[in-house]
Amino acid sequence: MEIISYNVNGLRAALSKGFYNWLKINEPDIVCLQETKLQPAQITPGLFESLGYESFFHSAVTKGYSGVAILSKKVPDQIRIGMGNPRYDAEGRVILADYGPVTLVNVYIPSGTTGDIRQEFKMKFLYDFQLFLDDLRKTRDKLIISGDFNICHKPFDINHPEKHMNYSGFLPEEREWFDRFVASGFVDTFRVFHKESGQYSWWSYRAGSRMKNLGWRIDYHMITPSLAEQLKDAYILKDVIHSDHCPVAAIIEMN
Repeated sequence: MEIISYNVNGLRAALSKGFYNWLKINEPDIVCLQETKLQPAQITPGLFESLGYESFFHSAVTKGYSGVAILSKKVPDQIRIGMGNPRYDAEGRVILADYGPVTLVNVYIPSGTTGDIRQEFKMKFLYDFQLFLDDLRKTRDKLIISGDFNICHKPFDINHPEKHMNYSGFLPEEREWFDRFVASGFVDTFRVFHKESGQYSWWSYRAGSRMKNLGWRIDYHMITPSLAEQLKDAYILKDVIHSDHCPVAAIIEMN
């Protein structure tokens, strides 16, 4: 099954740029969306169902902000909304889908780029998200964590790392959290197949960053080692443009 993670930076905006037609042509099995910035009632009823998808949304309380969604051709056994923490769930950060023994977690980790308060919120979210996953793994040991992590893990995940050491998304404490996250038992699917630098999933809209490939790799599919043998491929769809992000994909056997 092809699983896509895609921060669309506003689903309605992405639809106006051809996202629906791209979905119709390419037909990925599961699509994890982040930063949908809408309530489900704000899009045409049955829009994704017309392409054979079941759609599940977790929207922020604040309209036009954050939000995650899962579009799935395979009907999940169960959908779970949020982390059970009102502080984060009010922002529409996490949605889970169970497929047999596999649980897919779609996450939109907060950005800390707007200042110290949100950076502190981000670090607290990271801590609590790890605890949430640790608890989840007590009963669900086959996990796929897909989404926008808003962190470049290694220097080769960002352009000119020496220029970004003090930027949210590449701060030492964020990267240290990512190290601990991997050490707790998660595999970066993209790096299983691709070791080279210059592979990014987000580019600033400023100064022609995308054309110059001055990007950041902040979108991931992370899996537990119990799924390693079922992982068949992972790649970045850098030429798909409906957002300042691009889709990232993983091929995983879900039987």
